[in-house]
Amino acid sequence: MATQTIVEVRDLTKYFPLYSGFIRRRHTADVKAVDGVSFQLHQGETLGLVGESGCGKSTLGRCVLQLYRATTGQVLFGQTDLTRLSGDDLRPFRKHFQMIFQDPYDSLNPRFTASEIIGEPLRIHNAMRGKEYRDRVAELLNTVGLAPYMAERYPHEFSGGQRQRLGIARALALQPQFIVCDEPISALDVSIQAQIINLLDDLQEKFGIAYLFISHDLSVVRHISDRVAVMYLGKFMELSSQADLYRSPLHPYTQALLSAVPIPDPEVEAHRSVIVLKGEVPSPINPPPGCVFNPRCPLAFDRCSSEAPILTDVGGSHFVACHLHSTRTG
Repeated sequence: MATQTIVEVRDLTKYFPLYSGFIRRRHTADVKAVDGVSFQLHQGETLGLVGESGCGKSTLGRCVLQLYRATTGQVLFGQTDLTRLSGDDLRPFRKHFQMIFQDPYDSLNPRFTASEIIGEPLRIHNAMRGKEYRDRVAELLNTVGLAPYMAERYPHEFSGGQRQRLGIARALALQPQFIVCDEPISALDVSIQAQIINLLDDLQEKFGIAYLFISHDLSVVRHISDRVAVMYLGKFMELSSQADLYRSPLHPYTQALLSAVPIPDPEVEAHRSVIVLKGEVPSPINPPPGCVFNPRCPLAFDRCSSEAPILTDVGGSHFVACHLHSTRTG
């Protein structure tokens, strides 16, 4: 795998302000959707991002792409901090990073033909016109496994899997270096999911694209990812290679998530233990002090409720934010 860094995120936060009062001018609180996240993503690499619904995964992906503007922190594309750019200054960079959305039904304009949907990025960036444009659309349809004669069909004339292929073709139009895949298979039938995952694998191998793959399905993430980040209440709990994380998870939250993944062996499944977490996920408006996971953690001790752990390398580029491991290593 190439080692060139495509995207580097440094201490990124995204707070959504809440206002009250008759004209809603008094700032009363913040929803801390992303709270101090850092990572790098390399060429041809897939970083899987997992966690419960509402933990900030999709918000993080949108902040990296500048669809949401970060509250603080940096998003470095090469030597350029994208968070400092806006408008016309940001536009030239947008062709280098794209997004595949979760719902192929809502993410495509029903009034556009397949050709118009796929070609929209080409038109916006004035990339090509005429025959060159039509040839590129046909090439993209072929690349994602659709026939060129489908170019004049509308989204309602495609199946769910075919619509997601259209979304992938649109994302590929400008030959991006980085794509955020925001739960790209969760709205599809199980029989179609494997086809889309295999397509993404093939495209990555062919074009060297880096993926941030957001999902709540740990089985899918295990298949497609090189590294995996586990997110809880806006923070990274653990970050490591896929092999290390699934073989020896260190954070109690990661251990609980993996214990709930079904095992396709009835005998093993019948005898394994599942870690059941107590309570509910705290509100991101008022996260608990110390480690945000401490109210639900079966291994929490006094330090956990007073001091927030730092994401620390415990060896082999395996990072964990847990006082159990910072105590052992430091």
